[in-house]
Parts: sequence; structure tokens; C-alpha cells
Amino acid sequence: MSDWVRAMGVDYGTARIGLAVSDDIGLLAHPLETVPAADLDRAAARIGELVRERRTEHLVVGLPLHMNGSEGDAVAGVRRFIERLRPLLPESISIHEMDERHTTRNAMEKLHAAGRNTKNSRKIIDQAAAVEILQEWLDLRAGS
Repeated sequence: MSDWVRAMGVDYGTARIGLAVSDDIGLLAHPLETVPAADLDRAAARIGELVRERRTEHLVVGLPLHMNGSEGDAVAGVRRFIERLRPLLPESISIHEMDERHTTRNAMEKLHAAGRNTKNSRKIIDQAAAVEILQEWLDLRAGS
């Protein structure tokens, strides 16, 4: 069993940012919210607000690595957003980067298995991808 933890997963995108949160015992990730990314200052402020409201200790951010594991422009964009977000977060928060190469595909497969099609998944796919990112981190943390 893992220690108690408050964590938030982030699936950063240029249009939308999906968020997920862990349960208090750090076992399961759950969808939280989709934040519009058109105004990055507003998006960062909203995430900072949620982090503080939920007393989040760990922020787990997905990195869109290339299939060969190398970093490209998209990773640089995520890191620029983290830099913008950092001053809005409590100093004590830990930021973790996770490989997110397959998270959106895995999330869509799970949504399809639950009976959702691509059209009616559009509003929640970013949250579902954030769940995948956070769940992988929780599982690694728990040693499973």
C-alpha cells in the first residue's frame, strides 16, 4: 500500500489541458477538468488555483516524446508552460515529468470500450489522457 498522497496529472495541449487527480491514498487517478489553453496565463492561473484548493503535493506532467524517445518542439512547449506555471504553485510541490507517448491512444481505447465514440469523447479525452499519465506515475510510485 502506498503512502497518502495528493497528486494531479496534467496532459498539456495547445488547445486544451486535461487534468486528473489521485484519491488521497495514491491508488487511483480520476478525471478532474479540461482547461482551455488559448490563454496560457489564464490556464496556468486555473491550474494553480486547483493545486492550492486540493492541497496538491505532486504535479505529474506528461511529456510528448517522439516514438524513439527523443525530445522535440512539443516537449519544449510543455516545459515552457511548466516554467509559466511554477510561480503560481506552492514552493513545496514536486513536479514530475512522465512519458506520455501512448496515453491519448490508451485513453481513447478505454473510452471506446466503455461505449463512447470519438465525437462524444472529444470533451473528455484530455482528462482521460491525464488519468493515464497520473495512473502510470501512481503505479510506479507504489512499485507495481
